[in-house]
Amino acid sequence: MKLPALNTPLRDLSEIDRREFFKAGGAVATVALGSGVTLMAFGGEASANADPGKRWGMLIDVNKCTSDCNACVTACSKENGWSAEEGSKTDAQWIRKVDLTHKQTGREVSLPVMCQHCENPPCVDVCPTEASFKRPDGIVLVDKHACIGCRFCMMACPYKARSFIHEPITDQKINAPRGQGTVESCTLCVHRVDAGGQPACVDACGTTGNGAMLFGDLNDPESDISKALKKYNSIGLRDDLRLNPGVRYSNL
Repeated sequence: MKLPALNTPLRDLSEIDRREFFKAGGAVATVALGSGVTLMAFGGEASANADPGKRWGMLIDVNKCTSDCNACVTACSKENGWSAEEGSKTDAQWIRKVDLTHKQTGREVSLPVMCQHCENPPCVDVCPTEASFKRPDGIVLVDKHACIGCRFCMMACPYKARSFIHEPITDQKINAPRGQGTVESCTLCVHRVDAGGQPACVDACGTTGNGAMLFGDLNDPESDISKALKKYNSIGLRDDLRLNPGVRYSNL
């Protein structure tokens, strides 16, 4: 960052790019990542693997999701190394089950909620260091090298999908970089997607759950998820915000 001259009028100091200022501060911040994890911090190397012709998304059939099933939460916790236990020091919630009751009809539903991987993500808009970013294929991530822990993204997210790490992290998964003083959220298991697979929650829902989750390319009209979206009505959480989330819900 180029610093202003000593004789720069105070009124001109406001013109200094705020984002560049915070980025410079973040460059000297230390992130406590585990051994072997710092090389994979979801920065430019993560975007390099993205196909700009795709947009990854998920469709969740609420009628198939039951309150007593936590297969998706357990799978995510195991795959990415965060604790799903209540009272965990990290308070991580990459994915959580939410139970809802309709006030007029009394209908009860249960559904998983995670980062919605919005087309217009507010977390990216408010991030002062560009640590929060969206890949060309629609996956929203956090670059742990650039995150300064300001938590603006947590305040901006309408889904409460992000967590702040307060305590030192040990025994991390190399595919899921985590660090004290940084923010984290669902990555759609980007390491699996880039290898040709699908998120761990979707696999678990299909094998030990109720088959409520469908993952695929929203831009491909021949994909199973695109065909399902054409056939069944679906909504995005808080569609009124016009964020166009990549996660859709049917029968909600």
